[in-house]
Amino acid sequence: MYPLARLRAVAALAVAALALTGCASMQVSSYVERGVDLRQYRTYAWGPADTFSTGDPRLDDNPFFDGRVRAAVENHLAARGFEKTAGGSPDLLVHYHASVAQQIHARDIDRQYGYCDEGDCRPEVYDEGTLLIDLIDRRTSTLVWRGWAEDSFDGVVENQDWMEAEIDEAVARILETLPRGL
Repeated sequence: MYPLARLRAVAALAVAALALTGCASMQVSSYVERGVDLRQYRTYAWGPADTFSTGDPRLDDNPFFDGRVRAAVENHLAARGFEKTAGGSPDLLVHYHASVAQQIHARDIDRQYGYCDEGDCRPEVYDEGTLLIDLIDRRTSTLVWRGWAEDSFDGVVENQDWMEAEIDEAVARILETLPRGL
C-alpha cells in the first residue's frame, strides 16, 4: 500500500507541476487586418513613443528595457525583409506597448482533485507581462497587424540577463506570427 500511496503523491506532484508550467508558458497571438497584403510593405520607422505606463515603475522610462525591445524588433524585422528608414516616408510605423499586471491563479482545480486540502490550496500571485507590437500603415494611419505575447514576469526585472532573454523570446515568437511572402 505504501508504494501505491507514494506513486499517487508523485503523480499528483507531476500533474501540479505541469499545471503550473502550463500557466506560466508564454501565450502568443496576432491579428491581421482583413484584406491587407503585408507583402506591399517594405520600409518602416518607429512611431511615437508610448505614453501609457507599463504598470511597473521599474520599466517606465527604462532606457535599457526600451532599447532591448527596439533592437530585438529591428533585428527580426530586418530578417523578415523590412528595411528601417531614418527619414522620408516609410510604409509602416512600428509601435510597442509593454504592460505588467499582478494576477492571481486560484487553485480550485487542485482542491477539486484532492491534490491539497483547504489549508494548503493557497492562490498563486504573480506578475504577468504583456508585450504588444503594432504595425501601422503610415499613409492611412490604420493598424494592419498586431502581435502580442503574455507570460509570467515574476523576478524578470531583477535579473538583467533573464529580462533580455524574455524580451528576445517574446519578440521572436510574436514576429514569427507575422505573415510575409518575401
